[in-house]
Amino acid sequence: MIESNAKADLLRYLRDAREALVWKLEGLSEYDIRRPLTPTGTNLLGLVKHAAGVELGYFGDTFGRPFFTEEPPPWWYTEDAEPNADMWATADESREDIVGLYHQAWEHSDSTFATLPLDAVGHVPWWPEERRATTLHHLLVRVLADTNRHAGHADIVRELIDGAVGWVKGKDNIPAGDHASWQAHRSRLEDAAREVGNG
Repeated sequence: MIESNAKADLLRYLRDAREALVWKLEGLSEYDIRRPLTPTGTNLLGLVKHAAGVELGYFGDTFGRPFFTEEPPPWWYTEDAEPNADMWATADESREDIVGLYHQAWEHSDSTFATLPLDAVGHVPWWPEERRATTLHHLLVRVLADTNRHAGHADIVRELIDGAVGWVKGKDNIPAGDHASWQAHRSRLEDAAREVGNG
């Protein structure tokens, strides 16, 4: 018989997504990890910064365990913060600072997971009053989905920077192929899109 441990399963996949997101920064210059590569400014270091903030908010503040016990950073989710301030790094914020904060967020979150059961009720301060109360289980699923979504963004951004692809470090889930074969594959897809689009 196979036994399931819902909390352990969710945490395993959250930890994989966290690692994948940070791994996408490896081997890149300071410029490349900060480059906005979409019209809305998506960039690798900003995705990590955002993910850190999400975990610190949902698994800290929501359960009365705030990470920032004194003055939070200027980008923290307050009415005074610049819109999207959590989605990019200023010149004063180093890679080490942001990745370090994300690692601290992991520890803070993991402490919440170790302390509370999945049915523990927390209150999300920035949600409307009538639905502010929620469970650790709900938030763990929500943050797992959000982190995986951003790891997917990071996959695409990294491929645009230097062509590097893969799901997690040491696990290449992309079929083998050299540059020429991928170019041929892309051309075939472009031809199919044009055929349908012009039809």
